[in-house]
Amino acid sequence: MKARDVMTSDVVSVKPDTPVGKIACLLIERGIGATPVVDDAGAPIGMVSDGDLIGRDDAEREARRDWWLALLAESESVSPDFLASLRSIERTAREVMSRPVVTIGEDTDVTEIARLLTSYRIKRVPVVRDGRMVGIVSRADLLRALSAERSTPTARSPRGLLAGALSGLDERFIHRTQQEEPVSAMPREHPIDASMTSTQFQKLAADFELTQARHRDALRKTVVERRRRQVAELIDHHISDESWRELVHRAREAAEHGQTEYMLLRFPCQLCSDKGRAINVTERNWPSTLRGEAAELYLRWEKDLKPHGFHLTARVLDFPGGIPGDIGLFLTWGG
Repeated sequence: MKARDVMTSDVVSVKPDTPVGKIACLLIERGIGATPVVDDAGAPIGMVSDGDLIGRDDAEREARRDWWLALLAESESVSPDFLASLRSIERTAREVMSRPVVTIGEDTDVTEIARLLTSYRIKRVPVVRDGRMVGIVSRADLLRALSAERSTPTARSPRGLLAGALSGLDERFIHRTQQEEPVSAMPREHPIDASMTSTQFQKLAADFELTQARHRDALRKTVVERRRRQVAELIDHHISDESWRELVHRAREAAEHGQTEYMLLRFPCQLCSDKGRAINVTERNWPSTLRGEAAELYLRWEKDLKPHGFHLTARVLDFPGGIPGDIGLFLTWGG
């Protein structure tokens, strides 16, 4: 059973500039515990839950108790002075949302979804198609699916992630095709024609340039399509406990060889919600732009390694055409 079979398609979402008061009313009206935050393209960039609104510790909950009472008693008469005080502490989704957000694709198996919810201690995960949110899967959705599965047994499909292998085969095929494909098919011999003019020669040269331009355009489209597929795979590729331990082990080996950092992942800038702009200019909020596998690596580092003094950095590795290309995510331990 896949994500598309169990997800909720009618998803309530908010924009980054939505006031928290409006979000609170939305959660109360719809009877839900959280809502995704999406950008103008419909890509999920964060999640706001009731816990994010009322705070995670006793002091924060106490500070916002009256604010929640005012929301729940909105039909009653509320003091204008009190409302004014509420406006002074009004914040937006961007300021309170949890980020980066773990996402899945429509073909993600329900067993993998359950593992993600457990590993990252989350209650729901957005479903994306071509980077745009098309649904959400919650713990309740999984429980309903499990209940239905028990009442109607079905054969279980074999599991396994072949995206990496297929991507490698695809890349080798494209590389071989580029090497074998002739640039032009100009005849090697031409009969001597006394009527030939320089204008005709100019046309031959122009035809050659046109053929070259078409060839370059075809290669560019091939590369763009390959990167698009790569981003789609990284969006729906998830870090297992075993692969995470392997990455940390490789980082340890790098330290044993005198290195002070290890690249956990190299990925196209398109995997970032802003195409790598925040990383390129070293903005402090760059982690919030991560998506897919990069976002999950960040969350793993934050939970397992940050408390032990490790740092996580990101930088642009190349600039094809003067714009950010691939990005590297580095685990560092230098002084």
